[in-house]
Amino acid sequence: MELKGLHHVSALTAKAPENYKFYTEVLGLRLIKKTVNQDDISVYHLFYGDERGNPGTEVTFFEIPNAGRNRDGNNSISALSLRVPSDAALAYWKERLTQFGTEHGDIEERGGRLTLFFRDPEGQRFFLVSDEHNRGVAAGQPWEKSPVPHEFAITGLGPAYLTVESADLTATVLEQLLGFRRKGTYPSTTLGQPDVIVFETGEGGSGAEVHVEERNDLPGERLGRGGVHHVAFRVDNEEELRRWVERVRTVRLPNSGFVDRYYFRSLYFREPNGILFELATDGPGFATDEPFESLGEALALPPFLEPKRSEIEGMLKPLDTRH
Repeated sequence: MELKGLHHVSALTAKAPENYKFYTEVLGLRLIKKTVNQDDISVYHLFYGDERGNPGTEVTFFEIPNAGRNRDGNNSISALSLRVPSDAALAYWKERLTQFGTEHGDIEERGGRLTLFFRDPEGQRFFLVSDEHNRGVAAGQPWEKSPVPHEFAITGLGPAYLTVESADLTATVLEQLLGFRRKGTYPSTTLGQPDVIVFETGEGGSGAEVHVEERNDLPGERLGRGGVHHVAFRVDNEEELRRWVERVRTVRLPNSGFVDRYYFRSLYFREPNGILFELATDGPGFATDEPFESLGEALALPPFLEPKRSEIEGMLKPLDTRH
């Protein structure tokens, strides 16, 4: 069994309409599924991605209207990243983010690639990562109706960044349980701290990496809006996922067991530093209940929630006047 790379990342928002506006109009991603949190049907679960929402391109948000702001800290998914085609794309994005008043840094080298740091309106931390010299997991295909030119458009997820109290504990899970390979290290941006460790899986490359930073000088994260709930890794199919369920049970990590999310099948568990990992199948996919041409335009509900559609629609506020 081998994990294929990153599948999706899920974060928190307190304002779904503003979130929708930023991720579609500024970042140019496609809203590929407008549904609800299956564990709290009164709020949205929004999925953004490439033209089809291919595994490895998905950024999702749980809406929690009263969530306080995330308190950044240890034992967290401390930043996410998004792939762009080239170094020239980063120059385009620096100008675009400035134009839209989005907080951002300068173009800098990080872990052997040029990157551009920015925060979304709720403080969510991201790096745009250049694929200029990247090899490994293939990028996604930008949506043709995106407001961002194709040659500069976001093409998928880049490395997930973890900040933990004990890098050894996380490394043990990544290497010995999940089969990641230790690729190398690069210096921490914080003086006096250990080097960041790079792990990769599958075909490797920026779409299959986890970067782990050990910090003993930080309080624990308090998760809120602008924070990341979990990171998911790609499993080829349901049969393989069920083998992963047994493997995780064998090492006695707290876990969810097999979960059917309709658009994919999942397993959730926490590694020893408390970070939530998910393993998710590549299929069935987001076109299961909607045509490709109209993905994300209507409220989509899995079959077991369809009897509650009227109730659910009555609890949700429109994302905008078009939807």
